[in-house]
Amino acid sequence: DCRVAAPSRGSVSPVPPERHLLRAKDTVDARFREPLDVPALARTAYLSPAHFSREFRRAFGETPHRYLLTRRLERAAALLRNTDHSVSDICFTVGLRSVGSFTTSFRRAYGMSPTAYRATHPPRERVRVPTCVLQAYARPHGSSFREDSTAA
Repeated sequence: DCRVAAPSRGSVSPVPPERHLLRAKDTVDARFREPLDVPALARTAYLSPAHFSREFRRAFGETPHRYLLTRRLERAAALLRNTDHSVSDICFTVGLRSVGSFTTSFRRAYGMSPTAYRATHPPRERVRVPTCVLQAYARPHGSSFREDSTAA
């Protein structure tokens, strides 16, 4: 007989280990500004730090630390392109603690210093849109919550 028994109502199918690794990766993506380290990320994946590092690298092709640094540098590059914040402010905003290490890591990743990167990406002209217009277009269509009705 080749029938497969249906799982009982009380049983829970095990979660694949990759799902736990994705949870840790999502944590990095969402909380890259916070002081994250391998032990903290390993806890989110329910693994020991050493096993977590090996499995993360196997699954995603880079170490957790490298992935976190890459996310921080990507965000820093966006801030350099789109804001006039100082390099040191951007460094601390993205969760790094040393401007010197930030500059070195940025140069390795982008082939130039943060200041030179900013110079190659001049700010675009920005059109200021009034807040009332933004709010009008951001309101969900068909929403009737707490709106005055025409009845009465």
